[in-house]
Amino acid sequence: MINKKSISVGGQPSNSSIEEKIFILFYKYGTLLAIVLALLFFSTQSKYFLTSQNMGDVIRSVCVVTLMAIGVTFSATTGGFDISVGSITGFATVLSAAMMVWWDMPLFLVILVPMIMGIAIGLWNALLIEKFKIPDILATMASMFIFEGVLITFTKGYSIFTNMTMQNGEKAPGKFNETFIAIGQGDILGIPNPVIIVVVLIIICHIFLNYTKYGRLLYMTGGNKEAARLSGVSVIKYRVLSYALSGLFAALGGVLLAARIGSGEVNAGASLLMDAIAASYIGYSVLGQGKPNMIGTFAGAVLMGILLNGLTMMNVPYYEQGIIKGAVLVLALTMTYATKKKA
Repeated sequence: MINKKSISVGGQPSNSSIEEKIFILFYKYGTLLAIVLALLFFSTQSKYFLTSQNMGDVIRSVCVVTLMAIGVTFSATTGGFDISVGSITGFATVLSAAMMVWWDMPLFLVILVPMIMGIAIGLWNALLIEKFKIPDILATMASMFIFEGVLITFTKGYSIFTNMTMQNGEKAPGKFNETFIAIGQGDILGIPNPVIIVVVLIIICHIFLNYTKYGRLLYMTGGNKEAARLSGVSVIKYRVLSYALSGLFAALGGVLLAARIGSGEVNAGASLLMDAIAASYIGYSVLGQGKPNMIGTFAGAVLMGILLNGLTMMNVPYYEQGIIKGAVLVLALTMTYATKKKA
């Protein structure tokens, strides 16, 4: 923890003490303050920014990024780093669409099979990392390339949508299930269904990580693998668990994305990867956690969603948006690691 002792001269707090308190304040609440300031700023730039329709679009888009970021966060709890979540999300999006449109399969399979696929890819990542000792970032990068290639090969580069023409010239036999579409586009008492789903999952994941034995052991594994091993913790078991959960939530993000846009877009997940990673790591600094956590991840996803929407409404080119989002991530990481250094 940060040393909060103050040095006083003549009964007055020293400048270093004041600076430290200001630093702690910004460290704990900087992300939340940034969200408020971003809302205020973009509302002055466009009268349409704070409309209910636009805010609905923002929170719906944030939900998909949040699920991907939950996956990144789970991998980070054990000291890992999963950058394959984008390809998993894209694969799940296309797979759920193909099962409805190409093969006309039941709804429960449309949701269940992509989830199983996500877990399987997570286990594949864990195998590369734990069995073959490939560093996390390299193993998941390899998986990202492999499954992006599989995805494009599977679809031949085409998007999947209702009434599309198959390669044999015939119309696709199935269509997007209305109940499935309602998952991504419907609402309950004015609250979008994706928001309800994501908030419930965030709460469950928060409780799991902070109030269960398994969650605490995930954190212990990430904090110091050798100390965890000497304490009797099965490090490999919890590393495998973290990557399986990462794949599961990335796949859930893909299913939700397909329900939201009503099609299977080939590059859907890849375009959201960096936002998900940024959301997860920005979350480290929320409320002074200094570690992977679900509440912070959600706050980070909200900030990234607001930035993307606001900058788009201001007609800022996409290549310049990356500069701003990257600067926000650098600032959050600087606060996090500067605090750890002071500890």
